[in-house]
Amino acid sequence: MSNTSLQSTFDEIRSKVESHQRLTSADGEFLFRADVDLHQLGRLANTVRERKNDNLAYYNINTHLNPTNVCIYRCKLCAYSCDPGDPSAYLMSDDEILATAAEASAAGCTELHIVGGLHPEKQFDWYLNIIRRLHEAFPRLHLKAWTGVEIARFAELGGRSIREVLEQLIDAGLGSLPGGGAEIFDPEVRAEICPRKADADTWLNVHRTAHRLGLRSNATMLYGHVESIDHRIDHLLRLRRLQDETGGFLAFVPLCFHPDATHLAHLHRTSSLDDLRTTAVSRLMLDNFDHVKAYWISLGLGTAQTALAYGADDLDGTVRQEKIHHEAGAEAPERLSVDELRRLIEETGREPIERDTLYRRVRREGTEWEVEEGD
Repeated sequence: MSNTSLQSTFDEIRSKVESHQRLTSADGEFLFRADVDLHQLGRLANTVRERKNDNLAYYNINTHLNPTNVCIYRCKLCAYSCDPGDPSAYLMSDDEILATAAEASAAGCTELHIVGGLHPEKQFDWYLNIIRRLHEAFPRLHLKAWTGVEIARFAELGGRSIREVLEQLIDAGLGSLPGGGAEIFDPEVRAEICPRKADADTWLNVHRTAHRLGLRSNATMLYGHVESIDHRIDHLLRLRRLQDETGGFLAFVPLCFHPDATHLAHLHRTSSLDDLRTTAVSRLMLDNFDHVKAYWISLGLGTAQTALAYGADDLDGTVRQEKIHHEAGAEAPERLSVDELRRLIEETGREPIERDTLYRRVRREGTEWEVEEGD
């Protein structure tokens, strides 16, 4: 395609975006082309980002809790999980779990992000009781817990429906679902990278059911492994269709694959240019999502900052205790302070806004906080 044709096609897409028309799969595939100017693409994505979120950039104060790294699935893409008896295997006790939450609460966290392995010796009640004990001990902490894959496994373990599992978790204190486990929805890709995990329809049904029960959730896409561009676009379109149906997704989180210490370690890490392009295309395709995150743990600080000009409006949070991406070679710090997060945002010319999990503004004095009235 000549430069003139490239520019003409891009201008047609820009016209669609500026007139609030929905992009097609062909539009998305075109925007992923390496010869489409990345900076023009970023400016277009920024148009949508500012249309939805002005000059604001969000962050929250959160802690990650991963109760065990022992997992029945042992996916090729995972550097974190291990088998029982492995020297690196661990299983947190109730006291250790509560101690992590106590540290988070004392530090002023508003959210506990809970995911982990699916331990072969643990039944659903163990996972359910983690939520119940945490909520009883720290009722102000928002518990964002268990991926769609984990929820589906809980249903299998107890012979329950997805709805019944979610209703029990909500009754115990569950506040929302994270977006993990989506990976790439295409069945051939899943057969290669995570063959034993719940399939795409199951993941989507977990989130559909959660939304119908009033639970909000996030959505993710793990890119940069064995998938193709059309797989990425298919993934985004499936998320867009479910959001049209339920309106229950809070944010989309594009996650670049870190191959170190996985069974796919021969693959190269994505480039920052690919990361920025994926962020921008995601922002343009997911016109019904309010927020796109630049997850600094995955992207690294510099790329995450830059992504705030390429469609992203959220850096995630302080992310204390994160293990999963660091096990796979993430070189970002293990945590950030609030001052550091705010500085990163301000350096980009954005206004930093602390939010809670549900994107309500937080008013804070030290470790004391309240959700602002009227939000």
